Amino acid sequence: MGSYNPLILLSLVILVLIISHSGQAQNIQQEFLDAHNAARAQVGVAPMVWDANVAAYALAYANRVRGQCLFQHSGGRYGENLAMSSGGLTARDAVGLWVSERRFYNYQSNTCASGQVCGHYTQVVWRNSVRLGCARVRCNNGNWYVICNYDPPGNWRGQRPY
Repeated sequence: MGSYNPLILLSLVILVLIISHSGQAQNIQQEFLDAHNAARAQVGVAPMVWDANVAAYALAYANRVRGQCLFQHSGGRYGENLAMSSGGLTARDAVGLWVSERRFYNYQSNTCASGQVCGHYTQVVWRNSVRLGCARVRCNNGNWYVICNYDPPGNWRGQRPY
């Protein structure tokens, strides 16, 4: 039997971990895109595309708030939806929460039902928001935090989402 160089083995293990992590990142990106684009297709809106710059913004903000798991908007230049859960919160779960607000949105009057929220839904389906970037992190307290950013932002007063 020949001997193995420990540095080569370590390099291979690191490479496998990088490839695995990269694949997981691509999978969650696709989950976010698929969930958004399914909702958009239901109302005849073109699909969004993943944008690395918007995603980097989302991840930077998520990493900044993960210590205290603050549930507050970043106040940045993008449209934004947030979700948080103490259970396992997947990309599909988060987008599903936002899309569930559809039942409160009245297209004819372009308003939400009295006492209800529907702005997360309208941001998901906002026709002019074409670039998407999201991040999902586990906070120090164990909660899951999801942020999606939209470029250009939607929910302009007096305009319909589609």
